[in-house]
Amino acid sequence: MRNATFLQWVAVVMAMVGVCFPQMVLGANPATKPAPVVTDVKLNSGVLLGQVLDAQGKPLAGVPVSLSSGGRELIGGKAAPRTDANGLFSFRGLSNSGVYQVAAAEGQGTFRVWPERIAPPSAQPGALVVAGGQTQRGQFGLLGFRNLLSNPWVVATLIAAAIAVPVAIHNSNNSPSS
Repeated sequence: MRNATFLQWVAVVMAMVGVCFPQMVLGANPATKPAPVVTDVKLNSGVLLGQVLDAQGKPLAGVPVSLSSGGRELIGGKAAPRTDANGLFSFRGLSNSGVYQVAAAEGQGTFRVWPERIAPPSAQPGALVVAGGQTQRGQFGLLGFRNLLSNPWVVATLIAAAIAVPVAIHNSNNSPSS
């Protein structure tokens, strides 16, 4: 009988740990990289236009910009164009559609480039590169109780604890004393 009571208390403790640390169950593997977001951009008479901004949205002037496709650098190094005073840049001679990576000032973007006549309606007029790496924004962090309750694992753990605790208490009160 003591073994059953002990196992019930272990189950209760494990359920409470699950409530306190649900991110361990649903956490992403940090070794996997998310797939890059590909933005459709239309060419302007064979010219890829773009702008480089910092994380606060201010244009970066004089920054070298490189262009690559399929892991091969097409324009870069000493031949790389630099942004103007408004952070604008351009690559000429891209008459064909394709997927290109644009990199500048520790920022990069992946763009599907289309000639004007066949570009989808959602295609942007230019490429936007935000410098300084990825920006992650959050609200409430771990203090967002409503966000915590939207997690199905947390809700299931709370329900399991709500069932296990009264059962354990009831069984511990009914067990014969030795």
